[in-house]
Amino acid sequence: MMVPLLLKFQILEKRMYKKIISVINQKGGVGKTTTVINLAAGLSMKEKKVLVIDLDPQGNATTGLGLSNSITSEASIYNVLNGQKKIYEVIQPTSFENLNLITSNVDLSGLEVETAGDSRRAFKLKDELTAILNDSRATYDYILIDCPPSLSLLTIMALVASDSLLVPLQTEFFALEGLTQLMKTIERIKSKLNPQLDIRGILLTMFDKRNRLSGQVEIEARNYFKEKVYSTLVPRNVRLSEAPSHGIPVLLYDRVCPGSKAYFKFTEEFLDQDKQVESAA
Repeated sequence: MMVPLLLKFQILEKRMYKKIISVINQKGGVGKTTTVINLAAGLSMKEKKVLVIDLDPQGNATTGLGLSNSITSEASIYNVLNGQKKIYEVIQPTSFENLNLITSNVDLSGLEVETAGDSRRAFKLKDELTAILNDSRATYDYILIDCPPSLSLLTIMALVASDSLLVPLQTEFFALEGLTQLMKTIERIKSKLNPQLDIRGILLTMFDKRNRLSGQVEIEARNYFKEKVYSTLVPRNVRLSEAPSHGIPVLLYDRVCPGSKAYFKFTEEFLDQDKQVESAA
């Protein structure tokens, strides 16, 4: 029996399942970029084709994946968002198989002022990513956006362009309070600009099992967000902070350190989400 066209489309849509994912937290130093770099590396090791977009003017995801964040480069997300380049012109390969990158640099910090007269500037990134998704030559399984640690125009662009959000949450004091503010922003974006946006999951980072506060934050997060909180706990780990200075993910820098083990586990958990959706279809 032939599957009706509408049903076929619905099944295809479920299998694609939220492929544009922003990794976001308005607070800095929570493991956001570390999560982007290592999730991308873990997915690429699982034969998934991944595109990372560095949307942070600091360019840490860029250097963490071994590329330069020099302002002399025209192949950056800044030149796409200011209209000088098309997004497919600035995609660069990394030294990792299946993993491409669109770099960032400090020029990006001036974008809000430069685009002040553009009424559709919040949709610029979404428009460009739609072009990628409609291009049969660019068959990415996942597009990961590393957002800046602030609620700026760049963050709004990412929220408008994304299907879902991954939120690293440090298990420290004030963590949940900051997340409450982010939730309010997400709701505003959903009501006005992107009604399909949702939270894919919350990843607890900087967990210290010796610290009672870490355990308390974990309990509170799981009580409030329920199944949205991943079972993986990313520990505090020196090797995690060392790896970016070498321009490689910790999964390659030290495969057996606690940080690597956590991100390998998280990658499996992340992929299991999509397997569950596919099996439900």
